Amino acid sequence: QVQLVESGGGLVQPGGSLRLSCVTSRSTLNYYNIGWFRQAPRKEREGVSGIRSGDDRTYYANSVKGRFTISRDNANDTVYLQMNSLKPEDTAVYYCAASTWWGVSDRWYDRGQYRYWGQGTQVTVSS
Repeated sequence: QVQLVESGGGLVQPGGSLRLSCVTSRSTLNYYNIGWFRQAPRKEREGVSGIRSGDDRTYYANSVKGRFTISRDNANDTVYLQMNSLKPEDTAVYYCAASTWWGVSDRWYDRGQYRYWGQGTQVTVSS
């Protein structure tokens, strides 16, 4: 059973930073690709970033490129999402998810590629 536990959300002012954590197991980090998704009220869940197992190749949505950084910490069995220069439109519940394979085209942003999901952590960007 793959378990994912997110933390690190909260209320932050525009321009501020947060670091989200997704704690899982060593075996999950070794064999699963990890994605971060977010879902704002009345909107569909969207892919934010992904990191591929094996080579740590990273992917980002255009809306967060240059502001967010995904990384893997094998010593702590954790995947992080460092979020800088936050904007009100980044407000959402953020989820991490695990996938054994993103498909031949590395469809990291496709919710259907992920079997396991965390419970989510709320991020609110507001003054």
